[in-house]
Amino acid sequence: MKTKFKMITMSTITALSLTFVGHSYAAANPFSDITNIAVKDKIVALQEQGLVHGISDDLFAPNDTITAAQGIQLIVNAANLNLDLVRFLVEPKATDYFKNADNNAWYANALITASVNGVVLPADLNLNKKWTREEFTHQLISTIETHSNLPKIKLVPAQINDSTDITVDYDGSIQRALAYNVVKLDEQGNFHPKAEISRAEAAEQIYNVLEYIKAHPAPSPQTDQELETNSKRSPSSTSPQIPGAK
Repeated sequence: MKTKFKMITMSTITALSLTFVGHSYAAANPFSDITNIAVKDKIVALQEQGLVHGISDDLFAPNDTITAAQGIQLIVNAANLNLDLVRFLVEPKATDYFKNADNNAWYANALITASVNGVVLPADLNLNKKWTREEFTHQLISTIETHSNLPKIKLVPAQINDSTDITVDYDGSIQRALAYNVVKLDEQGNFHPKAEISRAEAAEQIYNVLEYIKAHPAPSPQTDQELETNSKRSPSSTSPQIPGAK
């Protein structure tokens, strides 16, 4: 997606700090409307980490559906995306990336942060559109995979009975979400890709994917000393001798 300004990545300083909702670890009021929600404990855990917030001080509205703007904010928080290493020569605006955005809206910083960090979204995105299960799952998994360096897995595609309802471009992300145990099929083996996703469902996916990341850390890169040691190994220690070879 083309932008209307230049930016320079930086390794040691932050030239522009754009704050967004999330990652505030101050004590929060417990939600009073999730007592009978199956994923209550997961929502509480995310609230304590500052990754999800309610519609008021004590209401989470677990059954409400989420908009594209809300989904992007949740994903930015979950993936810990930020602009710490970016210096903008001209102050960015959400409309530089999304023509339908409001530069003064609560979601503006999340849109900028997502775009700069490579989250792929259409320029004409309707930010008030309700996101479906397949849309949220695809964006969450794609973003997490890009920024978490997850180890590769041998994927055995699951049988999804309503797979014909899944948008082709989202099929791979949904299959990997199933493999990561981020989502599950219902008792009939359906995913319900076109159903609007609720706040509780989105929170559960975020919790599950973060748990997967913790349980499957990326392989540690070799140190310079290890690389130097490997390069100095004699041929006899690593490979058989070939007659006539020098």
